[in-house]
Amino acid sequence: MIVTLIVICEVGFWVLLAAGLGARYVLRKPRLGVALLLCEPVLEVVLLIATAVDLRNGAEPNWTHGLAALYIGYTVGHGHRTVKWLDGLAARRFDGVEPPRAPKYGRERAAHEGKVWLGTVTGAVTATVLLLLAVAYVGDGARDDSLWAWIAQAWKITGIHGLVALWYTLAPPKAPAGQDDWGNDLTDGPREHQRTGKHL
Repeated sequence: MIVTLIVICEVGFWVLLAAGLGARYVLRKPRLGVALLLCEPVLEVVLLIATAVDLRNGAEPNWTHGLAALYIGYTVGHGHRTVKWLDGLAARRFDGVEPPRAPKYGRERAAHEGKVWLGTVTGAVTATVLLLLAVAYVGDGARDDSLWAWIAQAWKITGIHGLVALWYTLAPPKAPAGQDDWGNDLTDGPREHQRTGKHL
């Protein structure tokens, strides 16, 4: 049941995202678009409640409950970034507005990678809290080994991502001659909208 709900939530995420962006850029109803996008957290609440009920009804804690926690953690840590990125693509497609781009080189790229990693940390913290609550909810040390294993998995992923971010900090790629940290040709003049443009 939990795996099915994860699939439903994932599909629902993309359906609501497409509907929200469609309302915003195709129908030209930005308020409706925002309302549809704000419905997305409801999916995570549904999944959280279903997972708790499943455990409460005596289900054996297993990988499905851990996966549900990691899925919710990912949404908390990186969901907004995903929505913002796709909103930028929609703005370029329908309004001709160049979306903000991530820097490619130098300290700016290192800072960007650090921010993305912080999203992963946020996701790991969220998943850990949910899994610890599940452990307390189950209240049986003989049945919660899989939940502890998923906590370790969450922080393993975070550690690997942290090493990637650290590498960019210690050895940030250098911009080619004539380009800035965003990969823009300096002879074309500044393109501040690519760095600071906002859509959501």
